[in-house]
Amino acid sequence: MSTDDATEKARENGNGVELPSTQRLIPFENKEHNPESYEDMQLDYSPLLFSSLERYLPPNMLNLPRDRKVHFLSDILTRYSPQGEHTRVQKHRKYRQQILSNYEPRHKELYTMNAANFFVPSFLKAISENSEESFRSIMVEPTPGVYTFEMFQPKFCEMLMAEVESMERWVHDQRFHIICPNTMNKYGVVLDDFGLETMLNKLMDGYICPMSRVFFPEVGGLTLDSHHGFVVEYGVNRDIELGFHVDDSEVTLNVCLGEQFYGGDLFFRGVRCDKHVNTETQSEEVFDYAHIPGRAVLHRGRHRHGARATISGHRVNLVIWCRSSVFRELKKHQNDFSSWCGDCRREKKERQHLSVAATKLELLKRDGISAS
Repeated sequence: MSTDDATEKARENGNGVELPSTQRLIPFENKEHNPESYEDMQLDYSPLLFSSLERYLPPNMLNLPRDRKVHFLSDILTRYSPQGEHTRVQKHRKYRQQILSNYEPRHKELYTMNAANFFVPSFLKAISENSEESFRSIMVEPTPGVYTFEMFQPKFCEMLMAEVESMERWVHDQRFHIICPNTMNKYGVVLDDFGLETMLNKLMDGYICPMSRVFFPEVGGLTLDSHHGFVVEYGVNRDIELGFHVDDSEVTLNVCLGEQFYGGDLFFRGVRCDKHVNTETQSEEVFDYAHIPGRAVLHRGRHRHGARATISGHRVNLVIWCRSSVFRELKKHQNDFSSWCGDCRREKKERQHLSVAATKLELLKRDGISAS
């Protein structure tokens, strides 16, 4: 039976999940395989997701043409997506195509990765050296797991804000219904929808991933393969503040672009897994951060945080949620997240303390019996 026949037979079974052995990914990453790029193809899922999953293809499929691999991986992704997810993806794809067919970019240079014109020299130097020492040389870690550093040149910040203003003017003039950046922010734009997806993919892959591999390996920093990139706006006639939450990401990059504003500080309150997301904050987990234009904040998506009210002026931030499909799948089968969740770590220490105390008590009892 051919691969395509096996796929069709699995579909006819009607369960939508169970796959024949020839239609499954292998459980271990093939680290020696160099995956192909899928950025030039029209896909229902992120091109980086296909590149990441390619390392888990059965050995006999690694050298097949890209369209065969896309067919195989798309079939698996569709089967494991929640009910209705595929339809949602298709609708979103049409939504993007409608924008890209009609919106004319104001600053076309933003849509390519021109590192020399985007980043400050100190950041480029650290990335080129690509070591923990080089990254720490430009970073401040004011509280565990939160890193701040100079990243973007003022010219880039100004161009991106002007581009967002152009996008919003086009939306208004066309009376076009725009999708909000996320479920909490009403003002801003999803940059991926306006043609910046390829540039942001390169930003994640070449500049965020090297740092995430060093500082966040335990939460998927080693395997980031997709992103959600957007700009949010705060101030008069915009969002005022942002409530206490966690991001839909493994690693988040948040960069203030400008402009003149007062207030709007970020507040962090500890890293939590799903089970402990609403538990009490410990005193050592309390940290507030004041935004500075051009300066980035890098943190785990599960680091609980929010934004205080922007009292005056206009604040604009670029936010990139970086995700790992591999980590999300592995997380489904774990119960202990003590490597990164604050409360899991405290519970584990408490169990260890009780175990040691019980062992000591048992030894004391035995010594007492021996003495008698």
